[in-house]
Amino acid sequence: MKIRIGFGLGTRSQTTDPDRFVGLVEDLERLRFDSFWVSDRLSGESPDPIVALTMAAAHSTKMKFGMSVMVLPGRNPVVVAKQLSTLDRMSGGRLLPAFGLGAADAVEHQAFGVRREQRAAIFDEALPLMRRLWSGEPIDHDGEHFHLEGVRVLPRPVQDPLEVWMGGVAPSELRRVGRLGDGWLPSFCTPTEVGEGIETIRRVAADHDREIEEEHYGVYLAYAHGEVPGAIASFLKRRRPELDPTEVIPVGFDGLADRIQAFTEAGASKFVVLPLVEPDDWGPELETLAEKVLPLQT
Repeated sequence: MKIRIGFGLGTRSQTTDPDRFVGLVEDLERLRFDSFWVSDRLSGESPDPIVALTMAAAHSTKMKFGMSVMVLPGRNPVVVAKQLSTLDRMSGGRLLPAFGLGAADAVEHQAFGVRREQRAAIFDEALPLMRRLWSGEPIDHDGEHFHLEGVRVLPRPVQDPLEVWMGGVAPSELRRVGRLGDGWLPSFCTPTEVGEGIETIRRVAADHDREIEEEHYGVYLAYAHGEVPGAIASFLKRRRPELDPTEVIPVGFDGLADRIQAFTEAGASKFVVLPLVEPDDWGPELETLAEKVLPLQT
């Protein structure tokens, strides 16, 4: 398997100053990180993913980029299909689209205008519709949530097909990846859970006469320097009370490298790493990170 390591900004990212953001992107490309990812949280501090990735594309030439992950329910699938096909076209085919249902957060549900119980059905209708729109052909669609007659999206993306990644570790999310996804990028999980998740996804995909490439299983991997920050530790305590936070958040650069190797043994080959606490200066952080983890790329 080809091991690839990218870098991500989390939902609490404050890297929105243009000079700081562009400097980060240029350093990531210079150091030869495989990809750059930004999160999606309307009520958070992180930048809008499409705007941020457009800026990243303009200041790089080789590095790929994606959303980790972009919320689809609550967005117009025709508009999103147009935005992403244009971005893929104008970046020379470097886009890595990744979608999810959205955070289990009442404020986010209000911001997107979608009730929690509606999200799955909207997602399951919107994603296949977007794939049809990326064909560049006029589309007719009469569904529960969307109705189109002769709608066409151009330009077509460079990548054909434009492959879609998904996150999540719940049984329903794993089944959705098997039914609809081209890749899997979960977060806050253990190597054992990733290995079991890959088996489930493959089984569901086979049941639907689909196949996901062997190298399209990855992990969105946050790391800490020293103690896991209190807010994150509390979040994990609520979400995963049975685990010590360090079981899903490696500590230090060496701990991060060891965890990547453990995930590789479980079947993952694509990684997006991010520090839980942003440094004042990205330069030293990225230089040391590259020294410790990029030798693991193959």
